[in-house]
Amino acid sequence: MSTRVNISKTAPDAYKAFVGVENYIASTALTTTHKELIKIRASQINGCAFCINMHTADARKYGETEQRIYMLNAWREADIYTEEEKAILALTEQITLISNHHGLEEAYARMKELFDDKYIADVIVMISAINNWNRIAISSGWRVA
Repeated sequence: MSTRVNISKTAPDAYKAFVGVENYIASTALTTTHKELIKIRASQINGCAFCINMHTADARKYGETEQRIYMLNAWREADIYTEEEKAILALTEQITLISNHHGLEEAYARMKELFDDKYIADVIVMISAINNWNRIAISSGWRVA
């Protein structure tokens, strides 16, 4: 593989801005479980091996079970996720696959049934942030060590 640009060194101010979003997310009421499920599921959809590896390890560190990590690709058929988690995963898929937005209204409506506007906004920021990191990691050639 060719050497690719290192965003943190070549565009440090942009990279710091992305880290600033991460700092914001860390200050929100989003649960660790919700954050990690979003990160893993979006990274699976985007095919970001670096992020899948990092976030599954983080999820385990925070107490997530192997079964729930392994079943995440088939969360709709698994009874091991809460209704709140399923709503968040549905929204994660809709936003990650934004060009196929035919289920977005339903996913958003379900979120409105379960969460307040602030939590929904923070979930959307989290989904957007991991999609951004997936794109940086893939395009910059980040590899699993």
